[in-house]
Amino acid sequence: MAKLTREQFVERFKSIKLLALDVDGVLTDDSIYFGPDGFEAKRFNISDGFFMVLAMRSGLQLAIVSGRASPATVTRMKDLGVKHVLQDMKSKVAQITPLLEELGVEFSEVAFAGNELLDISLARKSGLSVAVADAAPELLEVVDYVTEKKGGCGAVREILECYFEAADIDPQSYIV
Repeated sequence: MAKLTREQFVERFKSIKLLALDVDGVLTDDSIYFGPDGFEAKRFNISDGFFMVLAMRSGLQLAIVSGRASPATVTRMKDLGVKHVLQDMKSKVAQITPLLEELGVEFSEVAFAGNELLDISLARKSGLSVAVADAAPELLEVVDYVTEKKGGCGAVREILECYFEAADIDPQSYIV
């Protein structure tokens, strides 16, 4: 499948109302740290989070769609103010469908960013599908756009920079 250029990606972003993001491998570097007592820690990219906050302030809806339940994810998303945190379901299409109905958003108005096999079904169903640079080859084959940056290393900021460009919004105007 031919991939969109950055310019084409920006143009397609104009019809997007909700950005759905996988967590492990997209917002993180695909690593999980476990302590001997079962304590879990993840490494999140600060710039990704900063741009998520700016995008939400500008009116873009964000949703987390993760197949794995994680207290670290809940804590980080609460810190960022992300309202829609969907976890612990293997079918991401089934997971996000009730939220889209609640928000009045069609799948064609959803951009989704993932990195793994579990993300293929939602990538195929979404109006705009994205894989991070170091995603599974099978996902890379089916998405519309591939980021230059790897997951957990600024890929989400890269996507959101395209959103701001598409909306003709200066993200600095949302810094409080």
